[in-house]
Amino acid sequence: MSNTITNTNFSFPGQKSVYHGKVREVYTLENDILLMIATDRLSAFDVVMPKGIPYKGQILNQIATQMMRDTEDLVPNWLLATPDPNVAIGKACKPFKVEMVIRGYMSGHAAREYKLGKRMLCGVEMPDGMIENDQFPNPIITPATKAEMGDHDEDISREDILKKNIVSEEDYLVLEDYTRKLFQRGTEIASKRGLILVDTKYEFGKTKDGEIVLIDEIHTPDSSRYFYSEGYQERQEKGETQKQLSKEFVRQWLIQNNFQGLEGQSVPEMSDEYINTVSERYIELYEKISGTKFIKADVSEIETRIENNVLNYFKK
Repeated sequence: MSNTITNTNFSFPGQKSVYHGKVREVYTLENDILLMIATDRLSAFDVVMPKGIPYKGQILNQIATQMMRDTEDLVPNWLLATPDPNVAIGKACKPFKVEMVIRGYMSGHAAREYKLGKRMLCGVEMPDGMIENDQFPNPIITPATKAEMGDHDEDISREDILKKNIVSEEDYLVLEDYTRKLFQRGTEIASKRGLILVDTKYEFGKTKDGEIVLIDEIHTPDSSRYFYSEGYQERQEKGETQKQLSKEFVRQWLIQNNFQGLEGQSVPEMSDEYINTVSERYIELYEKISGTKFIKADVSEIETRIENNVLNYFKK
């Protein structure tokens, strides 16, 4: 097993506070600067698994960095620099308290709700007669309220977001527009790599100047679901499971081992062999979506490496 980073406790120059999310640790520094560390923690059903996944943080950070650069002509984002494979530095923002989930296909959570007989998701109607992994006539936006660590994200409709004044109508229209533009670009990028971007989520914040920007991650295996394009139609026609690259395989493994994050359930033990399998799947997605070979960073002393790279960045 490779070394993993699952918790951090740095003290950077000008540091004001630190927030520990489900996967990322966010350090607030002076001059409206945020430093975000992508850890190797794995979260599923809004529960953080006991063991880290080798190279997962590096993979998430590097995919998100590339995708932000590939979409910055469409939507402004928070990113300024990535001085370390696990670190992103950018503009401090006040996050919106909703995640903008967009679905091109009826998969995952949407499919589970559909099988229960529901035809309305977040105030959006899903057509009758669909089977799991069918494409929606048009992508649907199904927002969720952002959960604190350990809590479940909850579906919410556009109407409730506006009624409860979680986001102003003016801002929400921008979030919707940005979400559709990003999903279209992500779909195009995935298509060039022989993949289908099935669904994803975007998070946005507002800078102190009032600009709405994309934050957190984009088009990573933690925030997105991908199918392989080749054979997709044949598998649908035969009613077969789609070959996919996403965190869904972890969720399915947990379900098979009687865990869905519900009260009274215990997280099943993940063997070292299974954890390495998960790591290999993450590396596979990195190489597939980025079109480049994954280069493993030196993980012999991860904390020291991160600290040195960050300090060197600020010296420059």
